[in-house]
Amino acid sequence: MAGQTSVPAPSSRLQEIVSDSNRIEELSDTDNEYADEYEDVGTVVDQHEAANMAYINSMISPIRDSLETETSITQDETLAVVLPFLEGNPNDFLLNTFGLPKLQREKHAAFLHQALGDYPAQMAAMDAARPWLVYWSLQGLTALGYDISDMRDRIVETFLPSQHPDGGYGGGHGQLPHLAATYAAVLSLVMAGGTTAYESVNRKSMWHYLGRMKQVDGGFTMAPGGEEDIRGAFCALVVMSLLNIPLDLPPDAPARAHGMTTFLDKLGEWVSRCQTFEGGISAAPGNEAHGAYAFCGLGCLSIMGPPTETLNKYFDMPLLLHWLSSRQCSPEGGYNGRTNKLVDGCYSHWVGSCWPLVEAAVGKEVSNRSALARYILSAAQHKKGGLIDKPGKRADAYHTCYNLAGLSAAQHKNVYDEATAPDIGKSELGAPFGWKVDGLFEGERVWGDEDFVEEVHPIFVIPYQAAEDCRRYFEAKEGF
Repeated sequence: MAGQTSVPAPSSRLQEIVSDSNRIEELSDTDNEYADEYEDVGTVVDQHEAANMAYINSMISPIRDSLETETSITQDETLAVVLPFLEGNPNDFLLNTFGLPKLQREKHAAFLHQALGDYPAQMAAMDAARPWLVYWSLQGLTALGYDISDMRDRIVETFLPSQHPDGGYGGGHGQLPHLAATYAAVLSLVMAGGTTAYESVNRKSMWHYLGRMKQVDGGFTMAPGGEEDIRGAFCALVVMSLLNIPLDLPPDAPARAHGMTTFLDKLGEWVSRCQTFEGGISAAPGNEAHGAYAFCGLGCLSIMGPPTETLNKYFDMPLLLHWLSSRQCSPEGGYNGRTNKLVDGCYSHWVGSCWPLVEAAVGKEVSNRSALARYILSAAQHKKGGLIDKPGKRADAYHTCYNLAGLSAAQHKNVYDEATAPDIGKSELGAPFGWKVDGLFEGERVWGDEDFVEEVHPIFVIPYQAAEDCRRYFEAKEGF
């Protein structure tokens, strides 16, 4: 579809919309008793579309490079697909007071409940990703405001077989442990909450497992003998912080033979080396900067200590600000993950949720929240439910979870205040419990009251209360 159609300039499309010859109400010139009502509806629809057109026109760069490349052609094709959704309402959703599609809460919830069900045989290739499917679906449901407590037993029983005897979680029974699966499993259990869920985690074997992932250069591998990258550092610290795992390395940690004593030894310096010449954060030193790795790097440092201290110490913040800002696509409003890449709804979180952490470090708000929310509501909702990468793509739990997390970050003011939770987080890796929501975003809004999603912790990406309850439980527990 994208390659077969050309997109007229926004200014010509705007003139077409406001032209009298194309007004919808002219079609209501009949004796129908509801003619006046139809005319009013048509006028409102035209006004909304005209306003959207004017906004898009104002967001398009007036400078265009005449050199065509494979990248620029693909971008133009993508824009041809996305623009009709930003300007109009091809899905025929009900509109909010700002003329944008309402959040399709019930449809998305139904999609996520289905994602928690059984899968056909052809999905066997996703077997190792089962913890992620559970996490994405549960987090999406909680963001939409749905209670998942009735699934607690089911969640616990799902992860008991995938916990490895040597510590950590694999994708399922008999699979080797992996930090990505461990991260998703622990977050799912923390969301489930309650003593049964908490006690299902073998924290002592987890401590030893994480000790084996610690590397002599400061970083973490994702699995025994696996790749060392910034995901490992972030996932490890998320698990340690929530479960209140000791900061000292276990006696059998290989890094101890090289003089290391704690999980944080050389970690800040290793994360710092992941910042590239562009300003973004890469998977490992020397690699290309990427939006998801930026979130992992910022999250890791924000667990190590207050972001005002750690981020300014280990990152070139002006350079990082420039790179993050450059990820917001214009006129789409959503984010891409790398330089010269396309807009993708998942980066609503991976890049969009970087902003609370960055803004806490620099002391001012610098992100364009309304542009992101406009993309999510207009272009990232699938007609049948679930959220997506971009129009024309299929919905999945991954994009649903992270679009909603990005929308939450746009709507709520997540701020760092060390006095937030005085009864928890005062010991090791307790910095994440200094976050709170300080009301709603007060600037330009494009969402109505019916479009709000729930508050999401900016580091853990689960409900605030779930994170605090878990940490409080393990701080009160003596030993493992």
